[in-house]
Amino acid sequence: MAAAGLRSLVLLGALGWTGIAGWAQTSVSGKPASSAVLQTDKAEEAERPLPDIPTLMREVEAHQKAAEAIQKDYLYHEVQTAHKTDGQGNVKKADIREFDVFWIEGVPVRRMTKKNGKELTAEEEKKESERIDKEVAKAKERRAKADAEGKKTDLRGHEEITVSRILELGSFTNGRRVKLNGRNTIAVDYAGDPKAKIQNRAEGVVRDLVGTVWVDEEDQMLVKAEGHFVNAFKIGAGLVVNIQKGTSFAMQMKKVNGEVWLPEVMSGHGEMRALLFFSFHGDGQIVDSDYRKFKATSTILPGMSVPSTQ
Repeated sequence: MAAAGLRSLVLLGALGWTGIAGWAQTSVSGKPASSAVLQTDKAEEAERPLPDIPTLMREVEAHQKAAEAIQKDYLYHEVQTAHKTDGQGNVKKADIREFDVFWIEGVPVRRMTKKNGKELTAEEEKKESERIDKEVAKAKERRAKADAEGKKTDLRGHEEITVSRILELGSFTNGRRVKLNGRNTIAVDYAGDPKAKIQNRAEGVVRDLVGTVWVDEEDQMLVKAEGHFVNAFKIGAGLVVNIQKGTSFAMQMKKVNGEVWLPEVMSGHGEMRALLFFSFHGDGQIVDSDYRKFKATSTILPGMSVPSTQ
């Protein structure tokens, strides 16, 4: 994915615009807790020391890797909505696309199923199959090349930016405990260092980010992030990736089947183009839902499989 650098920060290997949910003021029995009990709980929380932030981020990176193996067992539905707005922020045009998301030979792919509420034509379905075929083949080629060179990559074969490298490109500060949807999280602010030297364009994304991440304290997984780009960012003269200065983003995850954190909603405001993934000029939103486990039984093309749910 073109936003590999953003993904490295967001997943700590690119956000939740929904507000931090207040935690229920009830005791284990379900009865209202007394103010004295609540004050005691808050005092204990305040006294409990925060974890070392760099160490926590490395733990998140390790847990994310473990979660990827579980994610491959899931099929889900995705709706991408892009609003084109005028100078006053009024919506001029809406583009809505629906996808089934699954894995082929360890590569995550998106198969479009509807465009602006209409089913794809036979020709469009054929093009989708051809696109997926090429996407998986390229990802496998990139991974094979990286393996031969001893380099680590993400699932699509793009070079990973490790937490250690992220810490060289910026800093995490202001750690604090925050209740998010009833769970303890560690919220940490991130700011890239504009003077940091980058080794590739993807690192430029991380260096030019400012935002906040929320880490589930028990599971040590990133569950929410939000921020914005302090500089414009382009790849391929803007044909592959084009992110305008000031574009903001937000993401929130949810725990599925009590075993893995998966994307729930991602949104953005500004202007962004990521070839073959998502583009918007104004506002954009991606909503993921209907997570279900699958098993591969049918084929798209020789040697490639698509899932059917169990």
